[in-house]
Amino acid sequence: MTLVPINSTLNRVMIKELAFSATLVAILASLPYLFSPIQVLIGSFSDRHPIFGWHRTPYIALGLVFCVLGVVFSPLAAFVLAESFWIGLLFGLLAFGAWGMGFNFATVSYFSLATDLSGEKERGSTISVMFFMMIIGIISTSLLISRLVTPYSPEALVRSFWIVGVTALILGFIGLIKLEKRTSADRADMEERYSWRVLANTILENKQATIFFVYLIILLIALLGQDILLEPFGGEAFGMAVQETTRITSIWGAFTLLALLAAGFLERRTSKRMIAFWGGGIALVGFVFIAASGVFINTAIFYTGVILLGIGTGLSTVSNLSLMLDMTTASKVGLFIGAWGMANAASRLIGALLSGVVRDVLTQVLQNPVLAYVSVFSILALLLFFSLLILRRIDVSVFRQEAESTSVMERAALVSDV
Repeated sequence: MTLVPINSTLNRVMIKELAFSATLVAILASLPYLFSPIQVLIGSFSDRHPIFGWHRTPYIALGLVFCVLGVVFSPLAAFVLAESFWIGLLFGLLAFGAWGMGFNFATVSYFSLATDLSGEKERGSTISVMFFMMIIGIISTSLLISRLVTPYSPEALVRSFWIVGVTALILGFIGLIKLEKRTSADRADMEERYSWRVLANTILENKQATIFFVYLIILLIALLGQDILLEPFGGEAFGMAVQETTRITSIWGAFTLLALLAAGFLERRTSKRMIAFWGGGIALVGFVFIAASGVFINTAIFYTGVILLGIGTGLSTVSNLSLMLDMTTASKVGLFIGAWGMANAASRLIGALLSGVVRDVLTQVLQNPVLAYVSVFSILALLLFFSLLILRRIDVSVFRQEAESTSVMERAALVSDV
């Protein structure tokens, strides 16, 4: 719930209504991923340092509070930034930084708690429910904000962020009630946590794993690079109001969820690599449609592209994590999941900065903001094309033949940030 206002609605307002540099917005939106290495420290610290007998609950609560503070103050920071750059920039770094810090505190602690509570047999169903509710949360929050900001005004935006933030805080604290049992024991015997260096070395020591993760990072840069630009593009190219562009996230989320469910059906009938080709190819076509919509100024083409992008993202999510599980042994599944997180964080950071910088530079060169967006989406399509070429080099026969039994929704959940 706290992700949608910052990553979907506010970036559109900052780039379109307030005319901020997309590079600046990308930097602010990337703070969570700059902070992501602290998850290793937070996880290890919470294992060994309970607060009032709880190993996870206080850290989740603290992370949630920081996320909510970031949400409610981020639109105020944006408006201050429009009036006074340096004061607003400091305010913005604090607001976006609070959300980023809270995101990392809450994420690692919550997933650790889910692991603690579920056990091996229940883990699949546990995180399947978690992931399903996350997608539902994204869809419902985007629809809620689109109603709250109608008609758009700065006051309506601030009010909607407060409503979402307070609602998220209340739901989060209700969810924590009696969820974790109190204990005074340290967790020295907990599952080993890996450093970023260990994760990288494990990937590099295996040629197929190296090829796969190069492919994965390029794929994710392309799929995630559009996050900060899709809604501002809708406003710039088609004159969409804030409430209209906010609904784009719900459309994307709905078709991503449908594709995730469809992937389970397809996996029983064709190879995982083929589904990965389909997912990447469909997302590529989606970017082509989105770029073409800016050339022809056609909203029907644009929404078709958004739908295709959602479908491609869903298929890619499941199939590529399936391939990753196939290429490792049971003893290293946790490590490779951590490596996926490393690739995800790095890709979001690179994708956001790449898209923001290219959009700003081309806007100045071309003197046409819409063509600058079209160029960025074309570059993302080209990156997807390169990722599919790399995918052809991956030899599935050398991957682990019998991966751990995980459900489609579980595998999808493992690639999600929150």
